[in-house]
Amino acid sequence: MTDAHAAGRAPRILVLLGVLAAALIALLLVPIGPVAAAEDDPYRISGNVQLDGEPLEGVRLIVDGPGGEQEVETDENGQWRVGVPERGETYTVTLDEDTLPEGIAVVDEADDSPNEKEVEMGAGGRVTVNFFIGEGERNVTSFFDQLVQRVVQGLSFGLMLGLAAVGLSLVFGTTGISNFAHGEMVTFGAIAALLLVGPASLALPLWLGFPLAIVLSAGLGLVLDMILWRPLRRRRVGVVQLMIVSIGLSLTLRYIFQFFIGGGTLQLPYSAPPRINLFGSVQLSVIDMISIAICIVVIVAFALWLTRSRLGKATRAISDNPSLAAASGIDVDFVVRVVWVVAGGLAGLSGILYAYFRPGIRWDMGAQVLLLMFAAVILGGLGTAYGALVGALIVGLLVEVSSLWIPADLKYASALFILIVILLFRPQGILGRRERIG
Repeated sequence: MTDAHAAGRAPRILVLLGVLAAALIALLLVPIGPVAAAEDDPYRISGNVQLDGEPLEGVRLIVDGPGGEQEVETDENGQWRVGVPERGETYTVTLDEDTLPEGIAVVDEADDSPNEKEVEMGAGGRVTVNFFIGEGERNVTSFFDQLVQRVVQGLSFGLMLGLAAVGLSLVFGTTGISNFAHGEMVTFGAIAALLLVGPASLALPLWLGFPLAIVLSAGLGLVLDMILWRPLRRRRVGVVQLMIVSIGLSLTLRYIFQFFIGGGTLQLPYSAPPRINLFGSVQLSVIDMISIAICIVVIVAFALWLTRSRLGKATRAISDNPSLAAASGIDVDFVVRVVWVVAGGLAGLSGILYAYFRPGIRWDMGAQVLLLMFAAVILGGLGTAYGALVGALIVGLLVEVSSLWIPADLKYASALFILIVILLFRPQGILGRRERIG
């Protein structure tokens, strides 16, 4: 090929490359709708929304389950579909009645919540969900009733979060460790309970299996202190290095859990009990009420132990000043080991209760609330057990109540935002002290 021919083809090659690049950019800029995105997932939930044989367009449906919450609207044929990532899991499909025409509602006399259906993704990978649409009265819950319901749920969530946050605060107060593996200790309690009471495992009765799971969780705290934290303390490893070790431990335990139980969601027995009307529109299940009662009893017992017992007073003394406590004859190593055992037991109990509150057990469930635990500890005051409890109650209320105004996916962010705002005006936390100890 001569130089003249090569020079003549060069502009044409550049034009061709430019056309191909423009076509590729145009393809990348084409918006992908929800239906196209749903095809990427291997399993699918679909259905029709019709009124007297006529399709209803623009009706919004919410699908919640493994993989997070998804929203989809019916097309001009009244059809909808959404892709889901896992098989053998339960998904909740909710039809937003506010998007139905005026005077039209979901009607089903055999169901108290006709606009909400639970389906299980079977082996075929396809599930169809249809709703009965007709003329009827739409039950609308007032804002006040919704607020009261959210406050009750927030208190329940705050109490179980407080159990874990108190243990995290005790560990920080006595050792100075910001334990990022505390979320995995919460997960361990739920998994231990599943292995003990689950139908596919030992199938022990709940009254026996759950206490044993808490004992195993306390044993995990003891083992971690014996093989990891105590040797590092004796080597006088710095606080920053200990924090990095806890992050590595968190990742290790998390993926060990995933290896053994998989990436799906598992359920404890009686995880979907019927709800009972307490007063007004407030509804709680029997398990919710038992959970609140257990949290209150355990927190009161812990407060008495911390303030009345000799060991509890020693724990508070070490939290205030470890050097002075050691000089006064307190066995610091023994007290710290007891603190790890107590923190592990409280985290295990919190994990069991949280598995019912979610509901479900996942390999990363503890990591999902780890930042909320730290927010509760910092908000209440670093190193103060009572402050951690107060902070947890505030965080629980903010998380649940804020979902009245913001999307449910952002409700955890609201608690962290309030944390930042409060710390700008009171850096030591609600019950923390302004001066530094050390």
